[in-house]
Amino acid sequence: LFGRAMTRMNIQPFGIQTTKEILSDYHPTYTHEDMLAFYMVTGGVAKYIEQLVNRKAFTRNTILDTIFTENSFFLDEGRNVLIDEFGKDYGNYFSILSLIASSKTERGEIESILQMDIGGYLDRLEKEYNIIKRNRPFGAREGSRSNKYKIEDNFLNFWFRFIYKYRSAIEIDNFDYVRDVVERDYKTYSGIILEKYFRTMMVESKQFSGIQGYWNSKGENEIDIVAIN
Repeated sequence: LFGRAMTRMNIQPFGIQTTKEILSDYHPTYTHEDMLAFYMVTGGVAKYIEQLVNRKAFTRNTILDTIFTENSFFLDEGRNVLIDEFGKDYGNYFSILSLIASSKTERGEIESILQMDIGGYLDRLEKEYNIIKRNRPFGAREGSRSNKYKIEDNFLNFWFRFIYKYRSAIEIDNFDYVRDVVERDYKTYSGIILEKYFRTMMVESKQFSGIQGYWNSKGENEIDIVAIN
C-alpha cells in the first residue's frame, strides 16, 4: 500500500573509536580532557562534530567558546529539535528533562518539585521519543520501582543542564555567566559523562552480557558500572 514503511533506519551516532579517529585527524595532539569534552558535547553525532570541526574547536576551552557565543548554532538546537515534536505541552517536557539533566533522576523526586503527575510524560519520552532511558539497579526485577532516568543524547543532556536551565542569561547575551556555571560544575558533570564514555566502550567491546549500575533503595551505596560476562 502507498505510504507503508518497507524499511526502518535508526541512524546512530559514531562510536567511540570513530569519534576518536575524527578528533585525531584534526587535532593529533589531543588530550584525554579534550576527548572527554568533544564527546560530552557531540556524543558522536555527525552534525555536532561537523559544527566543531568547522570552527576548529577541539579543546575544552575552544569547544565551550564555540557554544557560548552570539549566534551559536548550539544555543537554540535543543529547542529546534524538540519543540515541534512535543507540541503545546513542550513546557512540561522541557521542565522534566531539565531536572533529569540536573541529576533529579527519580520519578518521585521530579514530581515533588513540579507538583504534578509525570508518569505519562516519562512513558512517552522513553517509548515514543527515545530521549530518556529508564535504568534499574543490578539485580533488581523488571517491575522494580528503584528506577533512575537518564537522557540518552549527550548534547541534549548538556543543553538542558546548562543552556535551557540558564536561558534567562542566554536571552540577554550574558554568555560569560553561563560559561562560569559550566566551569564551576564541570568536574562533577564531566564525571557523569566519563561514566557513560566507559559504559559505551564496554558495550562496543562486545565482551559483556549485561552492563548496569547498582544502588540501594536508601541511596547510601552506589557502584557506577557493574559489567557481567
